[in-house]
Amino acid sequence: MKRGSTPRAPGERGPNPEPIERLIDEFGRLPGIGRRSAERMAFHVLKSTGEEAHRLSVAIDAVKRDIATCSICFNLTDIDPCSVCANPARDGSVVLVVEQFRDLARLEQTAMFKGVYHVLTGRIDALAGVHPEHLTIQHLLKRIDDPARNSQGARIVEVILGTNPNLEGDSTALYLSDQLHRRGVKVSRLARGLPSGSQLEYASRAVLADAIMGRQAVE
Repeated sequence: MKRGSTPRAPGERGPNPEPIERLIDEFGRLPGIGRRSAERMAFHVLKSTGEEAHRLSVAIDAVKRDIATCSICFNLTDIDPCSVCANPARDGSVVLVVEQFRDLARLEQTAMFKGVYHVLTGRIDALAGVHPEHLTIQHLLKRIDDPARNSQGARIVEVILGTNPNLEGDSTALYLSDQLHRRGVKVSRLARGLPSGSQLEYASRAVLADAIMGRQAVE
């Protein structure tokens, strides 16, 4: 149950007309959105013009219809390969591994990293039942073993581990480090300017830029 939300029994009618209640319920399903926030969002849509509401509907539909993952790095994209992997100005020999799409987006905002990425789509967490085979680790290893699977057909010489500096992120980095060292690839990690236990998505641009520039070799 979300904090601030008031659950309704099946079939119970809320205080508003049913279409509005349905919209409030749908907004209330979003992460971090309670009943009051959902109501504000619903009434904002209600007060907006038909054109504005239609644009919102079209944008939501397009995200579900047109967005997929890059066949090389697993970044979210509407073209394949994604704009990063397809960019000849990027250094395909250096790959920065991150846990989630939003981590990649935050790092890109620094404009400091000129290589390419690999999105794991998660992190190893045995307690939650997430193991290496549930992530895109094998796809990363295939990129290393076969340059034809990598961005621009480049041979990977360095992998930067950009997992979050917490227990699960460190466990994931340790597993990756072992697999990568077996393949003779240089392995480094973002500098510990990132506070332990934090998340990349909440770090400032300056902190992320320092972490990229001050990355350290993993022995």
